[in-house]
Amino acid sequence: MPQLDSRLTERRNPRTASIDLASPLEIVDLIQAEDRTVPDAVASQREPIARTIELVEDSFRAGGRLFYVGAGTSGRLGVLDASECPPTFGTDPEMVQGIIAGGLDALVRSQEGAEDVAADGAAAVDARNAGPNDVVIGIAASGTTPYVRGALERAKKRGAHTVIVACSPPPASVIEQVDIAILPFTGPEVVTGSTRLKAGTATKLVLNTITTGAMIRLGKTYGNLMVDLRAMSQKLVDRGERIMIEVCGVTRDEARALIAAAGGSVKTAIVMQQLGLTKDDAERQLGEAGGVIRRLVRRSPPPPPVE
Repeated sequence: MPQLDSRLTERRNPRTASIDLASPLEIVDLIQAEDRTVPDAVASQREPIARTIELVEDSFRAGGRLFYVGAGTSGRLGVLDASECPPTFGTDPEMVQGIIAGGLDALVRSQEGAEDVAADGAAAVDARNAGPNDVVIGIAASGTTPYVRGALERAKKRGAHTVIVACSPPPASVIEQVDIAILPFTGPEVVTGSTRLKAGTATKLVLNTITTGAMIRLGKTYGNLMVDLRAMSQKLVDRGERIMIEVCGVTRDEARALIAAAGGSVKTAIVMQQLGLTKDDAERQLGEAGGVIRRLVRRSPPPPPVE
């Protein structure tokens, strides 16, 4: 019989056709077998993901912003990734923003009809005044979401850079609107059409890589240490102090004092301690070095302890 829907994410998966008869352990095995295919699908998109990291880095260095636009699970994943950037990398909340069809209410309660209005996606881009320094990444597991299509079309007209992340081949009309297409085809879902499964997992991996890669390029890490974190909880305060102890060989009290003298910035505190600079001089030199510690402190951080 012919497929009733051409979208990969809407096709029936023959490997799970009898899952309703499976035991709990068999269900786990079936789902995990499907999940194991996701990393390879994402890895197939390594080059467009890398180009997107370059695009986002250039945008940030020009004072631009990154917008994720999606509906349902795709929209929630964009909002999630955006919301994790400030505590992890010390960024302004305006720098990475998630836009979801149906607004913030859609984060906790499904607003399925909201994805069908392309004009609403366009209006969301207009409301944020997206322009040439910005990047708009549309997320649409099926590749066909009208809200996302409308956002990308408007973003392109406004001169923003555009990217599509989809787990099924998008229509040619969508591809025409984007600079880069990231297409990890994850195939039919365990439960037909439930893109919160493999497609959602693939999308999360892609978004993780884009923002993490761009932030690393901006100097938000020293080695793999999170030196630009925002100490918004006791856990993060402790992490910042431990980074100072490890990198600079100081005591806990000295680490705490250095971070306080640096205005709460672990990155600035490291440069101050390593180069004997004042806070203002450390910040100035970091700015001249593009925010990258290694361009100032000409040595690697201590290696990780051997487990």
